[in-house]
Amino acid sequence: MDTMVKHRHTLSKNQKWVIASTSSGFALENMDVLFLSFAMSSMIADLHLSGGEAGFISTITNLGMLVGGIAFGILGDKIGRVKTFSHTVIIFAIATALMAFANNIYLIYALRFLAGIGAGGEYGVGIALIAENFHKEQIGKMTSVAAIGGQIGAILAALIAAWIIPAAGWHMLFLVGILPVILTIFIRKHVHESEQFLKAQASESNSLLSDVAKKMFSTPHLAWQTVGLIIMMTVQIAGYFGLMNWLPTIVQKQLNLNVSNSSLWMISTIIGMSIGMMTFGSVFDYFGPRRAFAIFLIGSALMVYTLSLAQNMTMLLIIGAVVGFFSNGMFGGYGAVISRLYPTEIRSSANNIIVNVGRAIGGFSSVVIGILMDKYNLGVVMGFLSALYLLSFVVMITLPGLKTLTKEAKRN
Repeated sequence: MDTMVKHRHTLSKNQKWVIASTSSGFALENMDVLFLSFAMSSMIADLHLSGGEAGFISTITNLGMLVGGIAFGILGDKIGRVKTFSHTVIIFAIATALMAFANNIYLIYALRFLAGIGAGGEYGVGIALIAENFHKEQIGKMTSVAAIGGQIGAILAALIAAWIIPAAGWHMLFLVGILPVILTIFIRKHVHESEQFLKAQASESNSLLSDVAKKMFSTPHLAWQTVGLIIMMTVQIAGYFGLMNWLPTIVQKQLNLNVSNSSLWMISTIIGMSIGMMTFGSVFDYFGPRRAFAIFLIGSALMVYTLSLAQNMTMLLIIGAVVGFFSNGMFGGYGAVISRLYPTEIRSSANNIIVNVGRAIGGFSSVVIGILMDKYNLGVVMGFLSALYLLSFVVMITLPGLKTLTKEAKRN
């Protein structure tokens, strides 16, 4: 750790490999996951799927993420971050590639559940790797850099799908999902466990499951901290999926705008998200988490509602980029907060449990928004999302652990 303090402005070789590996892993994971979105219409037509059957594919993927997040979070704390990270990459890559040979809905469910297990396990382990290889004043920025990798993966998915599906069909698109396996070769060769983790592993004598329960839920303070962070993550995921899945439809039905080229809106929003992530990371490291989250949560609540004011495509692109800046700019911050609030010996487990429980619950936002769209106008739908961000803000200011981290930032 002394070396990290002394050279915090110059990255070591291992630090460069850690951030490159986690960013690439998140990019390729998000690419594989989003292949489903771009292939869905072709799959429905080819396999004659009902709306319910098709919708359950995403649901079962999220359930797999929850299972994988818990299992691999604990495994990452037990056998090491590097081994576990590479295992998760191999699982989601192989499961995605096998979709190329899936010709019935039950095999698709099984493979997407398996892909979800790998994808869900990767996040917490990767964030733990970053937290243990960078100084605490760098964690916010570095987790945001890794999160930007996920946005690059979304753009890759859109470009690859546009190229492959018209030429070779949806089966061949999923075959591309095997590429992340190559990443594991570089991870195993160049990324090493941190001294911090090795010391914690050597001194750990308790059962890991009991340790996770004790250090996340044993007191009312810890239990509320954990539940509060899950609520914040649920809102984060609900806002992201709600907007990304429904905004094109909302615009077409409610604003009477032509968004046939929805990829333009998506790229604009993703660019806004990436700029927001880098900005949030710097604000987080300089001012602490409370101020950073306060700015971005209030900004999200205000800007999401302004989407209902868009009257043409230009306004939609501009507002969409600003909404992306605030609403998803925070994503990397959760990993930074969790990694500093929970001890090394359960860091991987804490990240994966909090993030994937939030992901499983927040994923239902698409259903809620669909129901609201059937019964109410656009203002009500956007007001619902704004209210969620305000709820997250209220929860955030009640978490004592964030006050402590903010005081540390002020002292530094």
